[in-house]
Amino acid sequence: MPTEFLTLAELCEKLESTSKRLLMRDLVADFLKKLHTEEVEPATTMILGRAFPKWDQRTLEASWATLSDVIKRLTNVDWKDFREAFSSTGDVGTATKIIFEKTGKIRKQVMLFEKPLTILEVRRRLEAIAEAAGYGSRERKERLLETLFGAATPLEAKYLVKILIGEMRTGFFEGMMELAVSQAFQIPLDVVQRASMFAGDIAEVAAVAKVKGKEGVLNLRFQLFRPIRLMMAQMAVDVSEALQEHEGKSAFEYKLDGARIQIHKLGDKVKVYSRRLTDVTESLPEVVQLIREQVKANEAILEGEVIAVGEDGSPMLFQHLMRRFRRVHEIEEMTKQIPIQLYLFDLLFLDGQSLINNTYLQRRRKLEEISGNLSLTKQVITTDLKEAEVFLEEAISKGHEGLMAKKLDSPYTPGVRGKRWFKIKKTLEPLDLVIVAAEWGYGRRHEWLSDYYLAAREPETGELLMVGKTFKGLTDEEIIHMTKRLRELAVKEEHGRVVVIPKIVVEVAYNEIQKSPKYKCGMALRFARITRIRDDKSPEEADTIQKVKEIYEKQFEKKARLTNL
Repeated sequence: MPTEFLTLAELCEKLESTSKRLLMRDLVADFLKKLHTEEVEPATTMILGRAFPKWDQRTLEASWATLSDVIKRLTNVDWKDFREAFSSTGDVGTATKIIFEKTGKIRKQVMLFEKPLTILEVRRRLEAIAEAAGYGSRERKERLLETLFGAATPLEAKYLVKILIGEMRTGFFEGMMELAVSQAFQIPLDVVQRASMFAGDIAEVAAVAKVKGKEGVLNLRFQLFRPIRLMMAQMAVDVSEALQEHEGKSAFEYKLDGARIQIHKLGDKVKVYSRRLTDVTESLPEVVQLIREQVKANEAILEGEVIAVGEDGSPMLFQHLMRRFRRVHEIEEMTKQIPIQLYLFDLLFLDGQSLINNTYLQRRRKLEEISGNLSLTKQVITTDLKEAEVFLEEAISKGHEGLMAKKLDSPYTPGVRGKRWFKIKKTLEPLDLVIVAAEWGYGRRHEWLSDYYLAAREPETGELLMVGKTFKGLTDEEIIHMTKRLRELAVKEEHGRVVVIPKIVVEVAYNEIQKSPKYKCGMALRFARITRIRDDKSPEEADTIQKVKEIYEKQFEKKARLTNL
């Protein structure tokens, strides 16, 4: 018998109600073991709050505005009831469940013609929603959504909403899914984690583990045109910290004020992916052409950065570059308005061979051999503190953000943030935060949502904790565009404050972090201001509340702390 979607919803409900990591692992492992082979990937994907595997470029393109219209029609509820439910729970999915129950939206399974939803049926319907495109697509999507929710119980509706908007918030994340897959199929955790790096998606590893066991998982390798997670860097206070952590010698490179990309090449076929692993090939035709012409390899996975440049070749603001990434029409005209420059800095795969276990120095040298006339990020390998500091000043004077410091013998670790790579800037470390609410402005801004509430992630629970608000940093044009986006994400509005589904990430500068009883986390940003809109980052990539705490504590390395408070 096919597995009902209700059993998956009940599992997620149990996960949401506990914070015990071992219990969560055991619950998911037992669930995975009982699934049919073809159900493992969709179920694993949905438990993590996604409609499709990470490598799958299909998107639902069903906004909260569309989804809420469907819920209103199905339940015929006064939307005030939904806002009240949301206010009491703080969760869109739970609020949906409450109003489905309140309006008697409970499926009567005794009726033979009403078949229960299965995991595979939900996947098929999500695929149909994603594939509805072109003229009249919104209406088709709405009909498909109505059919889906019309067949759902209140509990199923709760988790359908969470999957559709990508907000599962059960506290069960990818690392824990690796633990569950390891236990379910009796495969060592390090084997599962390594395979997940290669496949770029734990759901695919789970599916292979179900069918082929340990041997099949061990045989997983990079697949071209399936982007893999990026290696991440920690922040260093200065170049001396990087040198100390890297045992006195490091490769320093310009940290460009651009967008990181991953490039896959097979013969003349080239695909470009953003840091969110989204296919942006059509937006960057110059990159495709350069890679075809210059890279001396049949198969390759490369990493680089693109920056927008002015007529004199100097870097332009990051926001201009993001306009290129968002553009899918009139690309030729946009390439003239906002020219870009490509810089490469890493090579992960070359003609059938993975290079991620090679040292950074080896990968860089291979990259130099195959990159033709393409620019590589400017680099200095040194043991000399003064030389590194001069190089930092040079990078900043040329309009770049600062430096990267990379340990010479470091392997490439997809999805991992560590001390093998450091970011070095001369200002306080900015934070990538999520907008969770906004207020209408005053005066000439009265028609715009221009005062933004900012939150950091609590990784254990998925909760978003507010750390401040700001009305500074964006241009009028950006505020107008932000208002449109936030209104589409709005869940409720009262007293001029609009609560939104947390989807938009912004980079925030500030003067310091101070104690504050105003917020649950006990901290607040002082003089916060938005420095850029991070459309290249997902909410899951926003900074954690632990990072905010670390920066708060670091302030006292050079400042006195009041001890009488």
